[in-house]
Amino acid sequence: MTTSLRWVSDPDIDELRKRARAWAADDPDPTTRAELEALLEQGDAAELADRFDGTLEFGTAGLRGELGAGSNRMNRVVVSRAAAGLAAYLNEQDLGQRGAGRDAAVVIGYDARHNSDVFARDTAEVMTGAGVRALVLPRPLPTPVLAFAIRELGCAAGVMVTASHNPPRDNGYKVYLGDGSQIVPPVDTEIAAHIEAVGPLADVPRGDGWTVLGDSIVDSYLDTVAGLAGDGPRDLRLVYTPLHGVGGSSAVQVLETAGFDAPYVVPEQEQPDPDFPTVAFPNPEEPGAMDLAMALAAARNVDLVVANDPDADRCAAAVPEAHGWRMLRGDEVGVLLAHHLITGGHTGTYACSIVSSTLLGTMATAAGQPFVETLTGFKWISKVDGLVFGYEEALGYCVDPEHVKDKDGVSALLLLCELAAAEKAQGRTLVDVLDDLALAHGLHATDQLSVRVTDPAEIEAAMKRLRSVPPTSLGGLRVESIDDLSRGDGGLPPTEGLRYRLQSGARVIVRPSGTEPKLKCYLEVVVPVDAEAGVDAARISAAARLDALRSDVRSAAGLAG
Repeated sequence: MTTSLRWVSDPDIDELRKRARAWAADDPDPTTRAELEALLEQGDAAELADRFDGTLEFGTAGLRGELGAGSNRMNRVVVSRAAAGLAAYLNEQDLGQRGAGRDAAVVIGYDARHNSDVFARDTAEVMTGAGVRALVLPRPLPTPVLAFAIRELGCAAGVMVTASHNPPRDNGYKVYLGDGSQIVPPVDTEIAAHIEAVGPLADVPRGDGWTVLGDSIVDSYLDTVAGLAGDGPRDLRLVYTPLHGVGGSSAVQVLETAGFDAPYVVPEQEQPDPDFPTVAFPNPEEPGAMDLAMALAAARNVDLVVANDPDADRCAAAVPEAHGWRMLRGDEVGVLLAHHLITGGHTGTYACSIVSSTLLGTMATAAGQPFVETLTGFKWISKVDGLVFGYEEALGYCVDPEHVKDKDGVSALLLLCELAAAEKAQGRTLVDVLDDLALAHGLHATDQLSVRVTDPAEIEAAMKRLRSVPPTSLGGLRVESIDDLSRGDGGLPPTEGLRYRLQSGARVIVRPSGTEPKLKCYLEVVVPVDAEAGVDAARISAAARLDALRSDVRSAAGLAG
């Protein structure tokens, strides 16, 4: 029930009302200012508390949150203050106005979400006002174009306005430094301190001398990606969807430049649309998101379905099977790409996040290549020395770290199609490659239990329960060791999470999501493949083990069925 401010004299409510009025006076956006004034008039104490009881936290993922007025929302005030703090950090590090040469620039990209273009313009104005040269990409474009442009143009930093695959009501603000990778500690806290020190927005200088880049930087990215594909077969029939995002024209152009026929593009999802009208969540992993693509695939009798998320830094795929189309898991796409690169002679360090399949490490070791395991988040993978390939199970893949030191759904899509075409030419499919890997290294089957909550306290309670009453077995498999990742167990920087190593190579990791109100549990079992019984028998066994794991993890965490 909503409490009326008119009848509440609590000092906390008075403080909230004072903050809200100060915010409205400082807000340059008439829309959010009117929104806030209406809330004050209505006396909606609960809503005001949600918007002003805290500040949207700037961290290693930058900013991400719901659009709206208030310090705990994404809006022009929050974005402008973030830009001012970043500019102050760059100037303090002699990378901004005191820097000499090309490295004094910041390149700014944006997707097609609500207000992305507005937040990009605000960032450019604030950077220019702080004496930092601002370069803005020419239109809504994929996040990997921004990551590419930072290194290609020799910039000091980059900003991408995007909320990736979050719901339509959200937006976000990702920060990169000059190496082309996202920020990591302690840089995030240093920038956050500068943001905190920003005074009234009216006192933040703005300029209008920023530059909108031409299409040459986009063409350079597209040509670089297309050049990753070597000579080889190109006979492949495709269905593609950008899921209402900005990847459509880039992905299609790269495929055609590399010699593939144009894919069938899902017409209902072809054009950017910030409301994402055909999907509940604009994430290829979410149930139903790929239904239109797979229906088109069945009608067109194609070989492969490929997709990008709305900012095209992730890649998803589906393959035909006897009874219809099956989405490949992120781990399956990851090991397929790794196999393609390893067999193609690409040497260097192969890396994945701790929640990704352990199969990549086994494959790298077998090929005599270094392997590194990192914390969850591509910002950690991109920092690996000598990286040649990195992936995370949430559909993020880096196949060309020399040019894009971040996940890139366009280049990953191209190389997956190259592999599929090469296999098709031999009468084989991507599933055959996965079977080969299972025969060589055991079937590594992964799954995820993801529980969305309305109250974050439920996540805290689940983690507390797992620590206070640690399970001794999960899914009928003995727990051999437990790493409390918050203590830095396992040799990684501390992060909230628990890792259970089970007998027979099985593994469970439980952690809160960093971007959504979810508790995420990552499950893996390893089943040897009997040459006579075949991979299908191993898959049946693995599915049963994963079901048992899922049930026991839910019970151990005290989560509702």
